Amino acid sequence: MDMIRKKMSVLCGLLAMGVVLAGCAAKTPLDAGNPVTIEVWNYYNGNQLTAFDQLVEEFNETVGKEKGIIVRSSSQGSVNDLETNVLAALRGDVGAADVPDIFMAYADTAYTADQMGGIVNLKQYLTEEEIGTYIDSYIREGDFDGNGEIKIFPMAKSTEVLVLNKTDWDKFAEETGASYEDMADMESLVETARAYYEWTDAKTPEKEGDGRALFGRDAMANYMLIGSMQLGTELFQVSDGKMTLHFEKSVIRKLWDCYYVPFVKGYFAASGRFRSDDIKTGNIIAFVGASSGASFFPSVVSIDDKTSYPIEMEVLPCPGFAQGEAYTVQQGAGMVVTKGSEAEIYGAVEFLKWFTADKQNILFSVQSGYLPVKKTANDKRAILESGAEITSGMEKTLSVAVDMVNNNQPYTTRAFAEGTKARNILEYAMSDRAARDRAVVKERLEAGQSLEEASAEFCTDGYFEQWYAETLAQLQEFENK
Repeated sequence: MDMIRKKMSVLCGLLAMGVVLAGCAAKTPLDAGNPVTIEVWNYYNGNQLTAFDQLVEEFNETVGKEKGIIVRSSSQGSVNDLETNVLAALRGDVGAADVPDIFMAYADTAYTADQMGGIVNLKQYLTEEEIGTYIDSYIREGDFDGNGEIKIFPMAKSTEVLVLNKTDWDKFAEETGASYEDMADMESLVETARAYYEWTDAKTPEKEGDGRALFGRDAMANYMLIGSMQLGTELFQVSDGKMTLHFEKSVIRKLWDCYYVPFVKGYFAASGRFRSDDIKTGNIIAFVGASSGASFFPSVVSIDDKTSYPIEMEVLPCPGFAQGEAYTVQQGAGMVVTKGSEAEIYGAVEFLKWFTADKQNILFSVQSGYLPVKKTANDKRAILESGAEITSGMEKTLSVAVDMVNNNQPYTTRAFAEGTKARNILEYAMSDRAARDRAVVKERLEAGQSLEEASAEFCTDGYFEQWYAETLAQLQEFENK
């Protein structure tokens, strides 16, 4: 369906608006004898795509067949590929594909599409009772203007957990008396990483400064945003689509001291594309990453072509700051419905409601590592008693992730203009600086300097102040746009 047809369908849909009021249909616009086709664009791959497509097939053979809805799933590749293709379709670019009926999106992409006038407020298609069954913060993510609209339908979410190579951790713990409690908060984690570095360094007394890193982190923007919330500051405060920056120096210094400093000293590390890659190569033994990435955790460490060994995974709560408030990251794209005929919108919502019913949503979660979006399904007992086949690793991950969501306040930034660009600064400003400076420290260690000598230049107040001023100036460009 092209954009012109979409616009014509909108006019027809407006004339038929009385068909659906407050989510309660007096008469369905669907016709089982003349089914409507719903095109869904996603960025799933691997196990996640397989799980999604299996459920789409089940829907088509059951509820879809009964009501006259045919859903077609189309993976667009990566998140960035999906965003590019969606916006090109909405703009009507030459060579762009037809606009899908549903597309996966994070808030910033959905916000951009909304500013283009291309998406539907789904609140009128759901009763208040239905809305209340979803986790509150998941619903609020799609309310861009704070007026109760629902522009993003929660489909499957994730949070962050601490994933551990238990096999190598146990060796360290046996000799030093370390316990999981030593990674319960960020401050303790830094000290434990220092102890691990010194313990591994001592294994080769003939060579100083060759200790190994304990820890890595996948998403630095999450660390900055959630860490700031835990420390009492909302870094990006958004109202009416405008962002006000709160880059509080004391808060950012705490984040710096608990990531940049241990990184340049070699206690933390990052070299592969994802930290699970660093686990696989033995570069680190623990990392914070998305719960939805559990299926990618390696079962073997391969040091080189000749040295490899199996490892066991453990999953622990994501450490926050010791005296901080209880916030945890909320992530995972939702589903956005584009404007079309009333039958198309109605059919899209019927599919989304079916997919997020407890049975289907739990099954998808167990197979993909994502979390259910309804309050009744985001429950360990409900997941374990669902009858879905669940691996030991996935059970560990979901168990911890469910507790993280239920025992903390899930948080994600509200959408604002160029929010993705602002978030990218948080993603790379500190981590890129840390990686660059760590390379200098390693060169100095090779030249015979001690760790303290090699890293001293980078651990001063003045060095932090310089980085802080540069990063602040970059972020201020996105204020009040």
